[in-house]
Amino acid sequence: MASTQSLPMLLEQFLKLPETKPASEFINGRIYQKPMPQGKHSRLQFKLCDAVNQVAESQKIALAFPELRCTFGGRSIVPDVTVFCWERIPFDANGEVSNSFEIHPDWTIEIVSPEQNATKVIRNILHCLRHGTKLGWFIDPEERLVLAFLPGEEPRELNLEQRLPVPEFLELALTVNQVFDLLKPG
Repeated sequence: MASTQSLPMLLEQFLKLPETKPASEFINGRIYQKPMPQGKHSRLQFKLCDAVNQVAESQKIALAFPELRCTFGGRSIVPDVTVFCWERIPFDANGEVSNSFEIHPDWTIEIVSPEQNATKVIRNILHCLRHGTKLGWFIDPEERLVLAFLPGEEPRELNLEQRLPVPEFLELALTVNQVFDLLKPG
């Protein structure tokens, strides 16, 4: 992911710019446009949001969002999936989900695309953890690998039938193989 501008700018300036497709992120004074999602990426993103929301939304435990802009700690990033505990979700005066999330997610999930810079993606997960996020997943569909990031711990490499960690507020049992089985329709 290459920077799309050469001179540093302020976060406030970035937030006034029109949204781009695919989304752009603001990191260390620079704008970086995310790559266009491809099939595996989109399918995993959709199915993971759906899996979380099926067990958490009706009980008002949490909500999962695809491609939600989160602005905190001097960055404005758009993780592939963010999960927020219900009590932390910003709602507007009508009781609807707010358009602006100026808080860290409780759980962030990044699905790396073939042309995406894995280091930049991991740095966004680490930024989230430094600002209060409880869990980060880095999913690599090509390698069939998931790295789990927890605050204060080294990343855990998970594969095959290993069960993935989830935040304590959520009851969701998934193995690495089950995550990648989501790529198969039906």
